[in-house]
Amino acid sequence: MSVRQITSVNPATEEVLGRFDPHTPDQIEAALARATGAAARWRSAPIEVRAEHLRRAAAVLRADRDRLATLITEEMGKPIAEAEAEVEKSAWCCEYYAEHGPAMLAREPVETAAARSHIAYEPLGLVLAVMPWNFPLWQVFRFAPPALLAGNGAVLKHASNVPRCALAIAEIWERAGCPAGLFTTLLAGPDAVPGLVADDRVHALTLTGSTEVGAQVAAMAAAHLKPQVLELGGSDPFIVLADADIPAAAAAAVTARTLNSGQSCISGKRFIVEDAVAEEFTEAFAAGVAALTVGNPFDRDVRVGPLARASIRADLLDQVRRSVSAGARLVTGGTAPEGRGFYFRPAVLDNVTPEMAVAAEETFGPVAAVVRAKDASDAVAVANATEFGLGAALWTSDLDLADLLVPQIAAGAVFVNGIVASDPRLPFGGIKRSGYGRELGVFGIRQFTNVKSVWVGPARNGQDHPLSE
Repeated sequence: MSVRQITSVNPATEEVLGRFDPHTPDQIEAALARATGAAARWRSAPIEVRAEHLRRAAAVLRADRDRLATLITEEMGKPIAEAEAEVEKSAWCCEYYAEHGPAMLAREPVETAAARSHIAYEPLGLVLAVMPWNFPLWQVFRFAPPALLAGNGAVLKHASNVPRCALAIAEIWERAGCPAGLFTTLLAGPDAVPGLVADDRVHALTLTGSTEVGAQVAAMAAAHLKPQVLELGGSDPFIVLADADIPAAAAAAVTARTLNSGQSCISGKRFIVEDAVAEEFTEAFAAGVAALTVGNPFDRDVRVGPLARASIRADLLDQVRRSVSAGARLVTGGTAPEGRGFYFRPAVLDNVTPEMAVAAEETFGPVAAVVRAKDASDAVAVANATEFGLGAALWTSDLDLADLLVPQIAAGAVFVNGIVASDPRLPFGGIKRSGYGRELGVFGIRQFTNVKSVWVGPARNGQDHPLSE
């Protein structure tokens, strides 16, 4: 019986970049054994030593930026300048945790009736990471530096369309001097995940991906009582109130919806605008989107590259078609150019209502739905009328009003007068069907630790112990 190969395809040209045989069960077993041994040694290394390896990883990322950015752009179509920024952000995350992580993991004294007591943050062991293709380096580096600094090992099952990026990430940690196998990349399809989750040597898992896949993997992890972090789908609201700086909000909306060619869980997708400024905002927004250059992602004038797969484009075309049939107005874009490559012209739809496909479903590509609201309260109600709760943006010149509205918005993050983005200094994650658990910040580094309470009573002679005879 033949084994299905893992294929890397350039979405801009549809050229096959490479074919890889998936790891066999014996190879996976050997990799897990090696990773287990490496993690056992790593956890006893002083945290200052672990931090130094993170700094070395940052240096490797920067020294190899051009090659890594090229890999990203070739495998999933990200415009080259954005790919370079992704490499830099991954290096920043390593440096951030190298500098601040040791304090986050330090023992915390707690005053109790004991002679002394404290909280300790200890590693769990091996963390399985099931990662997506849309930010092939950054998604992995959101979890790896804090998890490794905390003393864990890592096993990566990356998306099957970015195998060259997956192998390069393991090489980065190896070049940083980490023990062999501490960070292990497995080339495997989805069918390998249940066995990995069930393996007793895997102690926790993190997954970034679709809500449907997240629910399946969460059920597997729950069956084995393993902690997990899930960062899943999003249909992020971008709320524009009547008192907002409309030109600034419209310009930001263009970036929010088309960054990474629109293929981001936290990109603005539903643009909820007060009626009083809806025409002005939509006109400026659509003009900005229409002016974007779509094309070869290695051309630095191009803002929107190809979508990562043909199936994503087909889904977007279908969502646009169904929404227009239901009464939405297609203002710009929404079509596929002729020729090779999985290209799609960014679309803005107006007069969208919450039940239409482009508002009710996650649009994983450059399709923007403009939904009109009567007032600020109505805008928040529309924003919350979704099964997702990852990020949200709120645009207003009244910061006192913003302070009142932010607690009412159901999301893991709210950015006021800014674009939602991940940042090593802030926790990242969602609620509802966008998942649970947190990456980044102090919460991210403690996510895969045993939060251990230590209580030390006064020294006693054995005969005085209350349980002694």
